[in-house]
Amino acid sequence: MLNAYLAEFLTHLKTIKRYSPATLDGYQRDLQNFLNHLQAQGKQEFTQANSDDVRAYIASRFRHGLASTSLQRQLSSLRGFFNYLLKANIVSVNPAANIRAPKGKKRLPSVMDVDQVGQLLAQKADTPLQIRDHAMMELMYSSGLRLSELVNLNMHDIHLDVPEVKVLGKGNKSRYVPVGRYALKALRAWLTVRIQAVQQDETAVFINNRGSRISPRSVQTRIQQQAQRSGLGLHLHPHMLRHSFASHILQSSGDLRSVQELLGHANISTTQVYTQLDFQHLANVYDQAHPRAKKKPNK
Repeated sequence: MLNAYLAEFLTHLKTIKRYSPATLDGYQRDLQNFLNHLQAQGKQEFTQANSDDVRAYIASRFRHGLASTSLQRQLSSLRGFFNYLLKANIVSVNPAANIRAPKGKKRLPSVMDVDQVGQLLAQKADTPLQIRDHAMMELMYSSGLRLSELVNLNMHDIHLDVPEVKVLGKGNKSRYVPVGRYALKALRAWLTVRIQAVQQDETAVFINNRGSRISPRSVQTRIQQQAQRSGLGLHLHPHMLRHSFASHILQSSGDLRSVQELLGHANISTTQVYTQLDFQHLANVYDQAHPRAKKKPNK
């Protein structure tokens, strides 16, 4: 049975904050794990937690190999939850308020180079599912969509005459992003096929073979299959198309602010990771092209 305080908090996030189902699942999982930790220590309720409990919990998760980013997310869940209890006068202090997660190594996102993207998207799409997969990949690379944004795309969100799509990003913030000509062509091809397979009243742009909205897991599986079919020899996940979009746009334009807007990042510091990728790309080009780049100096 779901803890009463946790149930009330999740209802608040769903009805007032209008968080997505995936975000709600994340909060529930994080907070339930913390409650399990408390109960293993002999404390049965969230209201019995103190800052030492939070520190011990984060330390135990760190020892079990949880990444710094995951620990930061769990702390964010705890802070948000206890702030809610604080405002409701259920607790007098937020025990997670001043706890910080251990810092981990910053990993640069994996990206494909332009030739790899070209190889992936040059495949022939003959079957309805291949036509759909091709449109999904073209759109994610053309417009830098997150997986959730692609899956939640509805027919009224696409404007092919402009051309652009309206996407609902993190925090329920919407933005309009342009659609390139290759993606536009692929999308039109898919919409012609979609008409023949869609269930009545289904609004999703991308549907499964039963005619209803495709799931994130199905997109992940299909994109990996398309990568294998192309002979790329890499583990391709949907976000890699978004990362490649951002990296290639930044390499060409150098306009970090525009990339931030296209990606829907609230903070430009999130986008700045792609400047490191851009420098890495330039360094690789230098090493390969400059006549003295890899020569050892004379002693």
